[in-house]
Amino acid sequence: MEKAMVIGATGGTGAAITEELVKRGVRTIAFGRSRQKLEQFAGKLKNPEHLTLAIGNAMIPDDIVAQAGGADVLFHCANVPYHEMVDKLIPLGESVLEAAERLAIKVVAIDGIYPYGRRQMELVTEEHPKEPHTIKGKVRLDYERMLFSERWTKAKVMIVRLPDYYGPTANQASYLGSTLEAIAAGKMAFFVGNMHVPREFVYLPDAAEMVAELADKDFAYGQNWNIPGAGLISGREIVRIAQTASGHAKPVIPLKKLGLSLIGMSVPVMKEVVEMLYLTEVPLTLSGEKYKRFIGPITATPFEEGITATVLALQESQSAIVQ
Repeated sequence: MEKAMVIGATGGTGAAITEELVKRGVRTIAFGRSRQKLEQFAGKLKNPEHLTLAIGNAMIPDDIVAQAGGADVLFHCANVPYHEMVDKLIPLGESVLEAAERLAIKVVAIDGIYPYGRRQMELVTEEHPKEPHTIKGKVRLDYERMLFSERWTKAKVMIVRLPDYYGPTANQASYLGSTLEAIAAGKMAFFVGNMHVPREFVYLPDAAEMVAELADKDFAYGQNWNIPGAGLISGREIVRIAQTASGHAKPVIPLKKLGLSLIGMSVPVMKEVVEMLYLTEVPLTLSGEKYKRFIGPITATPFEEGITATVLALQESQSAIVQ
């Protein structure tokens, strides 16, 4: 991999992957809609010479093609809000794949665990039956079928699946993003789902490192790959670590069906979270055996270290905004 383009470079996963590629010395094109966000992000990375900024709309293949500049791998990290998933997820993916087809390059599509449906085995491998019972899970399964469709003859695609994630670049689109931001700022916070049930979370810098390793392997394309986290952790333990790191201990309120429905009356995306609450009650945990067998050891920062680093990074960003 000599040159890469990251679609959605200022989002949670996109920013982490862009930062990892820059760290590796890969010539990288950060593609997004907002010049201001891209410039701010580049500034945080100290404006490296091998990072190029590209402004465009990922829903328009011509925008991607015009900015690709000889890239050999395209990381598709752009996403859509929950309440727009049914209408916009697949058209977005088709736009990216049409551009990749015209460019005849590889595509690494970042996705989640929704197509797997309910857990049917202790650790979920890539062979886990895809029997989604939710609207979002069914849309995501259709999205996978589109990505691996025979209509793409020149673009080579892999799907990398992540569990819920956290990290300095995770934004409010992630379940933990807004929780950790509020704790870092010393404000009252909300936690989506059950705070007592241990669940899997992946630290985004770890995920980005493993995604970059996969992207460099020709044999990895045409397949699904699961990226596990550092184990399981409950919401109560996450809050304990975060509050210790922040020096603040304001209340953290769990949001379940009723609370999410009420907030959803004014914030549509929160109402859509209700459908996925089953994952906070009966969590699904990814197996990393395939990655370990074909790529190498799982990168797994301990939660104490990762959550602390995230909170401190968020506080630094919040301080910079105030100044």
